[in-house]
Amino acid sequence: MTTYRIGQIVPSSNVTMETEVPALLRAREAVAPERFTFHSSRMRMTRVTPEQLRAMDAESDRCAAELSDARVDVLGYACLVAVMATGPGYHREAEQRLHRRTAENGAPAPVVTSAGALVTGLHTLGAKKVALVTPYLRPLARTVVDYLAHEGIEVLDYAALEIPDNLDVAAHDPARLPAIARRLAHAEADVVVLSACVQLPSLSAVEEAEQQLGKPVVSAAICTTHQLLRALGLPAVAPGAGHLLSGAYAHA
Repeated sequence: MTTYRIGQIVPSSNVTMETEVPALLRAREAVAPERFTFHSSRMRMTRVTPEQLRAMDAESDRCAAELSDARVDVLGYACLVAVMATGPGYHREAEQRLHRRTAENGAPAPVVTSAGALVTGLHTLGAKKVALVTPYLRPLARTVVDYLAHEGIEVLDYAALEIPDNLDVAAHDPARLPAIARRLAHAEADVVVLSACVQLPSLSAVEEAEQQLGKPVVSAAICTTHQLLRALGLPAVAPGAGHLLSGAYAHA
């Protein structure tokens, strides 16, 4: 039985990724032999504004070095909009830069960004058109839409819940998300993104939303977990987490 150390770079006010990613991997432990421990380093951010996101991203190098001190096996950068707001395709640059920081510290580890994981997860599902829910103010939500468009994914419709305080985002009731998603123009969407944000909790509502909408439903946390497992060379499967982690894309 092998134990893997999962490192996460998280905003200081984020409380969801350290809940949902462990929940997904604990569910996997019920059906697979590998075990996981979880380790975090924090970047200061309390309000989801462009200014705070830029300042926060500047701290990510320090966090990567700190996590490499713990010899983590994989590192996840858990702030989707901070990466997307920096510019089209920035997730690739961020992943390469943070990997270099771990290598410079003598503990090279693969790096997954939640922004890149969402893009990869949607491509893995063959999604060309999506509908999505975000907690962001409308200009930041539009940034996510444009970022996905640059990656060849058309957003047919989206909800911007316009919650500026990051702890208020975490307090949003996930049970409300399927109804919000149903109100979107999703008929032609290949996939619905129930939470395009690693702080907006959604895991408990994903399978209900899939049943109601009749199509695959993902979240930033689910896509990140899929990519963390693939970066470790492990089958990406977790019970109760929707189509992407059902096992159909375990080796994708």
